[in-house]
Amino acid sequence: MRTLFGAVAAAVMFAGVAFAAEAEGQIQSIDHENLTITLDNGKIYKLPGEFDVDAIKEGMEILLAYDVVGGQNLITDMQLFE
Repeated sequence: MRTLFGAVAAAVMFAGVAFAAEAEGQIQSIDHENLTITLDNGKIYKLPGEFDVDAIKEGMEILLAYDVVGGQNLITDMQLFE
């Protein structure tokens, strides 16, 4: 019983943990309203709320770091290449 309780407690603690990852590619589309970009790999990434969306353009090469939180890919850092 103690083992089961410990396993459940551990699962609950790690349920909110973000998973860091990196992606690179070309920006296929930009959704200004939802603050998201779609890369040429088809995945959608959420921009930070304070990000100037006008600084990026479709077709730009990008390298980004992101965390997966609640099923969304939230961008934490990015580097743009023209």
